[in-house]
Amino acid sequence: MGPKAFVMEYWRLILIVAFVGGALVALFIPGGIVADDSLAGEEAEVEDRATNIEYGLGLDGGTRVSAPPVGMTADNLEIEHDEQRQLTEALLAYEYDDADLESADVRVRFHENDNRYTAEIFSDEVSHAEFADALNSADIGLEVTEDGVEDGVTQQTRDSIIQTIELRINEAGLSGGNAYEEATLGGQYYIVTEVPGMEPDELRELLSDRGDVRIVAFHPDGDGGQANQTVLEGQEIAEPGVASYDDQRDQHYVPVTVDGTEDEDGNSPASEYQNSMNELGFTGEGQGRCHIQDRQAGEFDFDPDDPQWCLLTVVDGDVVDAHSMGGDLGDNMAAGTWVNDPTFRMIVPTQQDAHHLAVNLQSGALEAPLDFSQEQTFTVQPSQAEQFQLYSLLIGGLAVLTVCGMIFLRYRNPKVAAPMFLTAMAEVVILLGFAAAIRMPLDLSHVAGFIAVVGTGVDDLVIIADEVMDDGDVSSSRVFESRFRKAFWIIGAAAATTIIALSPLAVLSLGDLRGFAIITILGVLIGVLITRPAYGDILQRLLTDK
Repeated sequence: MGPKAFVMEYWRLILIVAFVGGALVALFIPGGIVADDSLAGEEAEVEDRATNIEYGLGLDGGTRVSAPPVGMTADNLEIEHDEQRQLTEALLAYEYDDADLESADVRVRFHENDNRYTAEIFSDEVSHAEFADALNSADIGLEVTEDGVEDGVTQQTRDSIIQTIELRINEAGLSGGNAYEEATLGGQYYIVTEVPGMEPDELRELLSDRGDVRIVAFHPDGDGGQANQTVLEGQEIAEPGVASYDDQRDQHYVPVTVDGTEDEDGNSPASEYQNSMNELGFTGEGQGRCHIQDRQAGEFDFDPDDPQWCLLTVVDGDVVDAHSMGGDLGDNMAAGTWVNDPTFRMIVPTQQDAHHLAVNLQSGALEAPLDFSQEQTFTVQPSQAEQFQLYSLLIGGLAVLTVCGMIFLRYRNPKVAAPMFLTAMAEVVILLGFAAAIRMPLDLSHVAGFIAVVGTGVDDLVIIADEVMDDGDVSSSRVFESRFRKAFWIIGAAAATTIIALSPLAVLSLGDLRGFAIITILGVLIGVLITRPAYGDILQRLLTDK
């Protein structure tokens, strides 16, 4: 038999062997099937684990924090595209009673899918009436009333918050964490963040940081005083590096590359930063003239009789470091050549500050802060999670033993029972391998899904065995294939019904029910497409003359 004929003859068995082999690689080989650069810092942890399976909150301990975004929205604004910036400036210039808004607190967004504009303010110190008045003050013909303002933020803002949180979790080296949104019956949306192995205060700190990073120029204002001017924002940094240390200069820093992409006028963030440094004197008389920092005390007072040219690293409105313009960097900017390789170091006092700065630069700023006054927190202690792991293993083993016993009592024929048991276990191994390959954190809901998969899978295999063994003799391959097709239609229809019934649970944000539905649906698909046909092929070769 040639290779092609062999593959055509045994393709169902080859398929299940290939999937089981791939699953075993994903489960037990360090790094699994798909290489992931984000695991570089976790190699030691991976080697210490028996498998590549990651555990979620219920099986590893950790914290879940749910909180709504802070903000309010005015929708369906009748403005033109060239009025978008004017409206943003009006929202920032308006004199609110209790709020002092910055550019990060305001967003005017165009929605291309339905051709509409929305305005958002991410502050809880602005009233609906003030928001409406600020919109109307733009002098572009808007007539927004207080009733036209709603609490909450847009879907795009929520998606951006979730993406930023997930990036923060990954950059912080926290495996198994995820973020998603849940809707309440009242129409309010909560951002839910789950991180195994983290205490509530640690997770709350990770989420409470807005992550707004800026470089502020502290320079003489020409009237004998000092002035602050933002010269670079976090989103203008194209390639932030990792936390680093220069032992020769005793500096903790993050290397960054400023975005050099030019707009239609030939300007870029890099060229504008260079021009600002030249215009404000940092590359001339201001080189090396920053003496206001007490690095240990974190104080930034200055002598009014001694003009200062300091570059302040500001995170969420707090100055974390101040340093002067270096000679080499200043000379390159003065000559206009720095823009050709727009890199520099953002210096901070400690390694922890450098790591925190790098995470914020990599993930970006939270588009809107979260309202922790309405938070909901759920915590599982590691000791309790270890008990859940043990109980899950015991329940899973008990389910397998029960299935084995029922199969043996039912058939008392090793040719039927042994392949049935092995096929059911292969289905579980493939599911576990899939979870390990995509780094799906397994939780208690997934364990329930695995047990359901074992039960429904064996049910289908019993249907196949009963149908093909009906009326006794099944030695003819033609008779076997006819009966198998009939059984397969039955289990196929049952699988379709199961998938349709569980699909809403898998799509909707319903907490643990979602994990149960996803695992069950995946198990049904693997069974119908891979394991059931393979079991039929094995049974045919054991019971017929083929």
